[in-house]
Amino acid sequence: MGFKGLSFVLFCILVFNNILEWSRLHTCLTGTLFSVLFEPTTETASAITLTIHKSYLHFHKPCLAHLSFSIGTNRIFVTKFFCCECVVKLIKKVGKQEHHLWSKRDSSGSGQKALNLVRIVSGLPNEKEAVYGALDKWTAWETEFPLIAAAKALQILKKRNQWTRVIQVAKWMLGKGQGMTMGTFDTLLLAFDMDGRVDEAESFWNMILHTHTRSISKRLFSRMIWLYDHHNKPDKVIEVFADMEELGVKPDEDTTKKIAHAFQKQGQEDKQKEVLKRYLGRWKYIHFNGERVRVKRALWNE
Repeated sequence: MGFKGLSFVLFCILVFNNILEWSRLHTCLTGTLFSVLFEPTTETASAITLTIHKSYLHFHKPCLAHLSFSIGTNRIFVTKFFCCECVVKLIKKVGKQEHHLWSKRDSSGSGQKALNLVRIVSGLPNEKEAVYGALDKWTAWETEFPLIAAAKALQILKKRNQWTRVIQVAKWMLGKGQGMTMGTFDTLLLAFDMDGRVDEAESFWNMILHTHTRSISKRLFSRMIWLYDHHNKPDKVIEVFADMEELGVKPDEDTTKKIAHAFQKQGQEDKQKEVLKRYLGRWKYIHFNGERVRVKRALWNE
């Protein structure tokens, strides 16, 4: 009986390989009649469920359970095979003959590529031509830009506090039209902040503000406010806050305190209190005896 079930499933594989529409098969296997209904869930589904209904079956006990085998690029996995019904999953593997409209970015080996990039730039002199030349050489034999490896290299350099190298690699990426994401922008602004390049950060921020006006994240606004606060520029903090209000972006608690501090430095105590009341509220949460407790703020200018 086990051989009968195996023969039947093999027969299904041979007949229904690469079927794209509804089909019904009636077959007679050693006097046993089956009615097989194949229903693809979607045209691009990776798993097609095949439900085998019994029309007339004279098996006396259950047969195959958890049988798997493969033919070509398709694999069938028999989950259960009872006297009454059998549910089979046909897992269709993507072969080389299938084509996609998008480019697949393979992340395999990207970690080693990233470490290789870090090693290359770390041993170079601090000259733009030398760094950019080495980076161009690093990608010379790539069929497509190794964006994943470059992004990982940026994070490694960031963790090592190599801010000058972070700036160089990020600028090189953006110059190639790659990595135009809020994460890359945030990393570059942080590097400008830690390297003391406030003017470059301001120019870069203005470019972001005019290019990605409606898609700038709260995190990026907070980054610029922290940058200007770090370098004692309260007037610039207020300018960024004005842009946030215009775009309807609400600052978080720490950023709100820095904005209020900037108004205080400018001698605008009324604005300071207004900002605190609008964005902080009267209540805050603290941890007391291992529990999160809601308490009223004692001072607005804490």
